[in-house]
Amino acid sequence: SMRSTARTSSTCWTASSPSYCTTPATRRTWPPATPWASTPSTSAGAATVRTSTPPASVTTDSSRLDCDLFVWCALAGSVWIASEMKALHEDCPKFELFPPGNLYSSAAGGFRRWYNPQWFAEHVPATAYQPLVLREAFEKAVIKRLMTDVPFGVLLSGGLDSSLVASVTKRHLIETEAAKKFGTELHSFVVGLEGSPDLKAAREVADYLGTIHHEFHFTVQDGIDAIEEVIYHNETYDVTTIRASTPMFLMARKIKALGVKMVLSGEGSDELLGGYLYFHYAPNKEEFHKETCRKVKALHQYDCLRANKATSAWGLEVRVPFLDKEFIDVAMSMDPEWKLYDADLGRIEKWVLRKAFDDEKEPYLPRHILYRQKEQFSDGVGYNWIDGLKAFTEQQVTDEMMKNAAEEYPYNTPINKEAYYYRMIFERLYPQESARETVPWGPSIACSTPAAIEWVAQWKASNDPSGR
Repeated sequence: SMRSTARTSSTCWTASSPSYCTTPATRRTWPPATPWASTPSTSAGAATVRTSTPPASVTTDSSRLDCDLFVWCALAGSVWIASEMKALHEDCPKFELFPPGNLYSSAAGGFRRWYNPQWFAEHVPATAYQPLVLREAFEKAVIKRLMTDVPFGVLLSGGLDSSLVASVTKRHLIETEAAKKFGTELHSFVVGLEGSPDLKAAREVADYLGTIHHEFHFTVQDGIDAIEEVIYHNETYDVTTIRASTPMFLMARKIKALGVKMVLSGEGSDELLGGYLYFHYAPNKEEFHKETCRKVKALHQYDCLRANKATSAWGLEVRVPFLDKEFIDVAMSMDPEWKLYDADLGRIEKWVLRKAFDDEKEPYLPRHILYRQKEQFSDGVGYNWIDGLKAFTEQQVTDEMMKNAAEEYPYNTPINKEAYYYRMIFERLYPQESARETVPWGPSIACSTPAAIEWVAQWKASNDPSGR
């Protein structure tokens, strides 16, 4: 990566992908009086780096859960912090992900968790479901993210989450300062293979809301050609992340070319509300809630990583209203009994969110869109996408290579040829042991955590993380 480095006796930093460090000698002679005094209070989720003056210490906070990601390392008595692994991997022999919701102080010599909500301990809440409270919290989260001085739009797949983001944005845009600068027309964007489910659904929602809709098509070959770039920018070899990141990466390039610099997106809802279809099999509300907690805690390694890096690769900012602090508090303090799938009661996945926005007098969405079943992003862009990836990687990875996979990659061994192919590219770009350890390990089905595999016996035999 392009880097220009400046060094003094007290500080060093890297421009482009910013990293910072400070020497121990200076830390001893100039410690801040209260290294933990500055605790982030914003609910928008920004991550920051603050240095003392003169620059003798560094205090850094990560965002709670959403899309600002850091990597850090300690080297020769100094601390390095970067927004991307590629800024560190040539200089630091060992590095790791900066844990979300934490504050690091070089003066205090370590981390302290500053974001520590009640749900973090996975205690099962008992607050009753209040649809208007949930709706109002989400509307406030969207409005908050409309504070901008750049052209913006919404990512619109036609699924529930992105459609609600678009609907609330369209409804409240006229009230914002942004409308005075850029007008009240809202731009929406979708990507997909020709004839994909998302293209059709997104077009219908866009017509209903009256957005200026941009439909981007790609082919399986376009996606395959972009995989190495996607792995380079996303810094992962996780199969489901790469599958979903590739169409988003291609779309982000085209959005930025239109002059749009910020988009709102619908990540986080499935983790908070148990929206993935495998949640149907949760044995009880306690296990359901624990799985949502695990999923939310891991967002920085999966959907937040995808949303952040697939867009920032082209200089496009993504904002995620579902991961607003207040909305998280409302969603995660709700008795999980209300989130459970229950066919007898007519409750499908994310019923609590659908019901909250089911307004007959002033509908937010067409009813069949409001109650559209969940599609994984990598499926919604077109079912041929994953099938095409499997067919391509089948030709690139031999049976002999798979036979020796455990010997070649003893850590997080690839379990199929698609995973092996991504791993080969990743190892060539990021050969350090620390790099491969930033990617989570464990079996998954339909985006589950390893713990949820225990819910259904036959899931243990699957080698496709999407559950297809």
